[in-house]
Amino acid sequence: MIKVSVMYPYAAGARFDHAYYRDTHMPMVTQWLGAACLYYTVDKGISGGAPGSAPVYVAKCDFVCTSVEAFQAARAPHAQEIRSDLANYTDIQPVVQISEVVVERSEVPQSTIAGSPRRVR
Repeated sequence: MIKVSVMYPYAAGARFDHAYYRDTHMPMVTQWLGAACLYYTVDKGISGGAPGSAPVYVAKCDFVCTSVEAFQAARAPHAQEIRSDLANYTDIQPVVQISEVVVERSEVPQSTIAGSPRRVR
């Protein structure tokens, strides 16, 4: 399983339409990816690591896909359309990274949450 991260670096005065990205662009791309995409997430940057600092990325998405080959095969016929749609929501050049997912967890064991009762098996 792989993750394709598309990150939009923060720049003062840059344009990014989060509603269009979330409601139009991402569903369109996901439809084109079809079965190659298991699920996706969309993040909106709100802050950097220091209190009150600007976010490193104004937005980020992750496509969790079955394989690099499946992602590339599904994306290839639509690559130009995807690039052309950028102008509809941003003037920021995205940064793309493809990673192998080595750990995936959807819940945190109760024993790791401060103040939670410990689970005993």
